[in-house]
Amino acid sequence: MDSFELNKILGAILGTCLILLVTSFTADAIFTPKMPAKPGFEIAVKEEASAGKEAAAAAPAEPIEKLLQTASVEKGQAAAKKCQACHTFAKGDKNGVGPNLYGVVGDHKGEGRGFNFSAAMKGKGGTWTYDDLNAFITNPKGFVPGTAMGFAGIQKDSERADVIAYLRTLSDNPVPLPTASK
Repeated sequence: MDSFELNKILGAILGTCLILLVTSFTADAIFTPKMPAKPGFEIAVKEEASAGKEAAAAAPAEPIEKLLQTASVEKGQAAAKKCQACHTFAKGDKNGVGPNLYGVVGDHKGEGRGFNFSAAMKGKGGTWTYDDLNAFITNPKGFVPGTAMGFAGIQKDSERADVIAYLRTLSDNPVPLPTASK
């Protein structure tokens, strides 16, 4: 092999290296990553209200009395299936993670039912009125700060009214429906 052949081989190797080097510089210039000012991703989280009255201030948009006039017990029974993960509904059933809800409308808050309620629920006092159930199902932690119930709540007014109408039927003596003011 003469020197001319050797020069062609070395020229081809050097030319290939030069092309690779230029391609690398060009790719770095085109595809340079933009580093964020703060590392990581921002996760959008619904802000919880401060404490006490501000948390309970997230009142439902429409009065429950009006919503209950058009509520569907059948739809409420279907919507209450998500509650069955923790609650039972039949008379005499054992408690689950949460108390049995048979006869809950008009019953005392945080008492009886053979269930160990959280201190926050025991301290709430009073009876479960339609307004209280509506507020609690909307935002359990807002209505009873410190409750052990981990459910986020039902935001849709009509669905909440359907569930409350269904809970009303779970009683030997259902509490009469409130009359709508308008």
